[in-house]
Amino acid sequence: MVGHISDFGLAKILSGDKPNFSTNESSSVGLRGTIGYAPPEYGMGSELSTNGDVYSYGILLLEMLTGKRPTNERFTEGLSLHNFVKTALPDRVVEIIDPILLQESVRGGIVADITLNENNLGNDIRLQCLIAIFEIGLTCSTESPSERMDMSNVITKLCSIREKFLRPTRLRRGV
Repeated sequence: MVGHISDFGLAKILSGDKPNFSTNESSSVGLRGTIGYAPPEYGMGSELSTNGDVYSYGILLLEMLTGKRPTNERFTEGLSLHNFVKTALPDRVVEIIDPILLQESVRGGIVADITLNENNLGNDIRLQCLIAIFEIGLTCSTESPSERMDMSNVITKLCSIREKFLRPTRLRRGV
């Protein structure tokens, strides 16, 4: 019940009674992937696809930022990790972020502390970047495969977020 990168659309159930199976055959027996990370369409018999991988990536992003697994006991009766994040953004983002990400950290001799003061949330570059990453996770983990973000767009957005995050650091150092 722990997601691994290799779970993203690669897991297949192979029949032991078929000695000469083809590697590009997919099994129709059981669910492919890890529960919580496998996209909803796989449960309805859809073929493995890159859109399924995007879904799993989105769930993994949300898990890393919230510190909650998609199989958390809290997510029952229609509540999912995706919906949990969606209802909290952007105004209640501090309530859903993994507390470890809010703790004081030291990088390159500069102490950074994300404040919990709601008046400063909009001005905190780190929270703005975290919200943007949450939004990528949400877009990747939408129920409809056609509405999911393409991974090339994910990379572009993540690079843009990284530049935005690092820009103030460079300016402070005079770079």
